Amino acid sequence: MKATLIFFCLFPCLIYGTVLPGPREKLPVSVYSVTDAEIQALSEELYAADVNKADSKDITLNLQYKASSSQTSSGTDFANQKLFTYVNEDKLFSRPTFARLVSVLDNYVQKTGTAESVPLTEVQEQNAFIDEIFKTSIMTKLSNFLISKGYYASVESFKSDLKEMWFGLYTRSKGPLDSSGFEHVFHGEIHKGKISGFHNWVQLYLMEKSGQVNYLSYSADGPWIGYPDIFAFQLKWSTYLKTLGSFIVGSSPEFDMAMYTLCYVTRPDKLCNIKIGGKTSKIQTYTWANSTYGNGKRYVASSYPNI
Repeated sequence: MKATLIFFCLFPCLIYGTVLPGPREKLPVSVYSVTDAEIQALSEELYAADVNKADSKDITLNLQYKASSSQTSSGTDFANQKLFTYVNEDKLFSRPTFARLVSVLDNYVQKTGTAESVPLTEVQEQNAFIDEIFKTSIMTKLSNFLISKGYYASVESFKSDLKEMWFGLYTRSKGPLDSSGFEHVFHGEIHKGKISGFHNWVQLYLMEKSGQVNYLSYSADGPWIGYPDIFAFQLKWSTYLKTLGSFIVGSSPEFDMAMYTLCYVTRPDKLCNIKIGGKTSKIQTYTWANSTYGNGKRYVASSYPNI
């Protein structure tokens, strides 16, 4: 069996509202106060800075059937055609952050209950992905904001904590280290006989293209025109059902990571009010923390658009 990766916190780790002992100076709790208005203003800045996002010519969706609330749990296939009619892979997936994301997406075991093995090559892919998104203005803006609010002392401490909160391993099955925030949100898992997580549009496209995912219907779409836009889909992964899966379609990997991290850090386990292109929406976040079946640290359990 390949050795399981253990993450060490080289910088003071975030526990919301406090700072763990370390070289960083402890700041007043009031410094950590972030208003909804500030989150919405920053989300607009991140949206404007997303130069890698798709435009209206890069993606064509075939939504087909809009399911009612009483139909979404039935697992009925209301769509006889694929969701994605066209994605401009040559343009989008050649961009460095997309390419790095794709290289990480195939590193995971589908079902919970089986320990995730993380060999050196996969650690390198994780690091390359994080390094690449931190080259973007989106992550620069997010880093500067969180530093200005006292959550972190430096870009380096934020970057280190981001890796741990997203890629740190924990268990969803009260046993082996079988999950992480990134696996849950960006890749998706089969947990207790159902699809769990799975909120990244690139993964959805690749899985549908390969024949592993069958699109069934949609139940909601966001207020935006063009991309990114927010949708709620019903789908099957093999025989496993997702009755309500929300996705920001057309966004760049760095935008998804920045928005989900912003809300996870400032609004853990709550609804986070965002604004994109003048339109409001929400992101729901959850933390994972269990001292019995882990190391007592807090990781991303989930973060996704609430639609």
